[in-house]
Amino acid sequence: MSGTADQTAEDKASKNWPPNIQAVFKRMAPASRYLGLEIIDADQAARTVEVAFNAGPELCNMWGGIQGGMVAAMLDDVMSLAVGLDLEWGQISPTLELKVSMLNAARPGRIIGRGRVIKRGKSVGFIEGELLAEDGTLLATGSSTATFVTLKRKEKPAE
Repeated sequence: MSGTADQTAEDKASKNWPPNIQAVFKRMAPASRYLGLEIIDADQAARTVEVAFNAGPELCNMWGGIQGGMVAAMLDDVMSLAVGLDLEWGQISPTLELKVSMLNAARPGRIIGRGRVIKRGKSVGFIEGELLAEDGTLLATGSSTATFVTLKRKEKPAE
């Protein structure tokens, strides 16, 4: 992937991002904001994404590690962004199934997430993801299955 974490916000905003990544820049989901999501790069042709999570202490359990559900949520975000690279405006890719393997304790700080589409069909996609500490230690891996849904336009009420 070609992007770097130290790109300026202006550089990121001017890049020709796929619609799902543009949507994150326009209005990030509250859960993604809570996790500290930052888009680093997206390669639509390769169907890969790279992100960072700036994980704060509010994500931790009482022993100082990031709570497992938060790790799973990070992986879900990463994989959802990857599979969503082919979507058009008005489409979403809800997760149908999610499997997470915790390999090392995740700690507060910058966590790198990478996601890639393994296979995409007409109605479902299969995705893999990983989370790494800044030093490259593999923290967790995941796989998921997502479906593709076109949202219906809301009708304007008659006046």
